[in-house]
Amino acid sequence: MTKRIGVYPGTFDPITLGHMDIIERGAKLVDELIIGVTTNIAKSPMFSDDERIAMVEREVARVGNAKIRVVGFNSLLMDFADAMNAQVVIRGIRGVTDFEYEYQLTGMNRQLNHEVETVFLMADVALQPIASRLVKEIAKYGGDISKFVTPAVRDDVVARIAKD
Repeated sequence: MTKRIGVYPGTFDPITLGHMDIIERGAKLVDELIIGVTTNIAKSPMFSDDERIAMVEREVARVGNAKIRVVGFNSLLMDFADAMNAQVVIRGIRGVTDFEYEYQLTGMNRQLNHEVETVFLMADVALQPIASRLVKEIAKYGGDISKFVTPAVRDDVVARIAKD
């Protein structure tokens, strides 16, 4: 039987409870879940690639009974999925705006590699408003982000803001 490999790509800057929800649920759908940490050229990350990879590795270490790997990449998603021998890309959807963007992206990805399926997971209702961009903005203005990230990630973000 073929091992089902899934890829969950993102910038994870920082990784949120919403991301963790998708990771935990996505890991149940595949034999191995590869978290692809990438730099989105349209975003200015708070953390470096290496820092984000380490942060994601630390956070996913607590997900029990799941085969999860964290891999950095800087290429087209379909090239990364192919290199990882993935059959599935897992994407989290918070609402209609996410769906519209992901719908277009999935269509383009399908043109690049029709062998890889995309699976959309709706974010848990309680976690739908969480976005890394908003977490960073709240933290920069001194707001409490503990409802949106783990304590360790909160400490990482607060320390980074204090450093900058």
